[in-house]
Amino acid sequence: MFNTIKSARAALRNQEISAMELTRQSLDQINQWEPHINAFNEVLPDTALTAAGEQDELIIANKAGPLSGLPISIKDVICTTEGHTTASSKILANFTSPYDATVVSRLKKAGAIIIGKANCDEFAMGGSNEYSSFGPVSNPWQIDKVSGGSSGGSIASVASGEVLGSLGTDTGGSIRLPASFCGVVGLKPTYGRVSRFGAIAYASSFDQIGPIGHTVADTAAIFTVIAGPDSNDATSAPNRVADYASHLGRDIKGLTIGIPGEYFDTAIQPEVAAAIKAALAELKKLGAKTVDISLPLTWAAIPAYYILVKAEASSNLARYDGLRYGQLDLSAEELIARYIEARGRYFGPEVIRSLLMGTYTLSAGYFDAWYKQAAKVRVKIRREFAAAFTQVDLIAGPVSAETAFAKGAKKDDPLAMYLADLLTVPASVAGLPAISVPAGFSQDHLPIGLQLIAPPFQEELLFQTAHAYEQSQTWWQEIPSLPSS
Repeated sequence: MFNTIKSARAALRNQEISAMELTRQSLDQINQWEPHINAFNEVLPDTALTAAGEQDELIIANKAGPLSGLPISIKDVICTTEGHTTASSKILANFTSPYDATVVSRLKKAGAIIIGKANCDEFAMGGSNEYSSFGPVSNPWQIDKVSGGSSGGSIASVASGEVLGSLGTDTGGSIRLPASFCGVVGLKPTYGRVSRFGAIAYASSFDQIGPIGHTVADTAAIFTVIAGPDSNDATSAPNRVADYASHLGRDIKGLTIGIPGEYFDTAIQPEVAAAIKAALAELKKLGAKTVDISLPLTWAAIPAYYILVKAEASSNLARYDGLRYGQLDLSAEELIARYIEARGRYFGPEVIRSLLMGTYTLSAGYFDAWYKQAAKVRVKIRREFAAAFTQVDLIAGPVSAETAFAKGAKKDDPLAMYLADLLTVPASVAGLPAISVPAGFSQDHLPIGLQLIAPPFQEELLFQTAHAYEQSQTWWQEIPSLPSS
């Protein structure tokens, strides 16, 4: 199985392998890995092979798209007409979308093969991918560890080589955290850079769809296809799409990278701190200048974020009432009783917690005291980042203060789970683009991720810098071994 889009694309164009053969390789890899990692909620072999045959005809006719014949997985909160779109929730277990999300339509137009729907935390609410009605996702490097969430299935499917790329969503770190835990590249775009049309909403003013790949180049290739304005999404930005690939290979001499002291003041594991400091030293060797900066409101991001996202979740989840979506087995006859039964039986614990937190926040007497105050903090955090970017080109630090933790370690401790997002949430609150790129391994060979944050709509700067660092290392060439049964 090819490990990168770049190598697979070259082989397809040179007709050294067919899209049909590549898709069968992907399906075979899925069959081998799935008993160990549970990355997929649903695999779609028939539609994938049909699409692969169509792409072979286009490749032979020299009409291939930029992603022709390449197997891609889609997080199960993103609508596809193939299979089901469940958000990993029992309440949507039988839901079939009548349309494709904009990002899926763009992938298909580019020739990508949709291989299946990836597991995730229910309604994308979680940091470990343990809150899924389909069961937890395991980390391909060590299957007793979490993959990270909520896009754990998307990330694990790439890390294990089941697919060449994937789409996830990132609300407060749901692409970057699992990318760090599993040793792949994951991008959270600027808010509005990618259409959200067809993505099941968690928190509408935070959610962003983003690409995942083995390498920075692979991630940029997917991003080039999915980025850009969409008339179906009023929040999508009109900004032009850059030629992201043209920025790969450029040197980073003269760039100034800010290092927030607050990102190292947390209870960071010594191995993580050492790996990130080594990565920063490598960026200096490559010609960048690093300067110490301060982002004092880092500590305020988590409480502000969780007040705001749970309030938005409470509103977004109101539509799942047991009447309009799915076919639920309900015994109650009165309307209110049916609501209570449907939502009580078919929502999982983190979703119920979100409903309670959000409804409380929005209730009379608490809206002003909690929601409005959190919104004001959000504005202050945005201004703090904006001020920092008048002094530096990028901000760098760890993605997470720790490597992947053991399954079950935090599932019953919501506060500990929320604090796992401590270093990813600030960029989300500010709506900024951020990328996770592999930066080494711990002593027990668990991946560690370097996070780079850029000003709005400067994803090309992220790709340029992340690619320069990546190519100076060999982390991206390492892949996990198939566990013994």
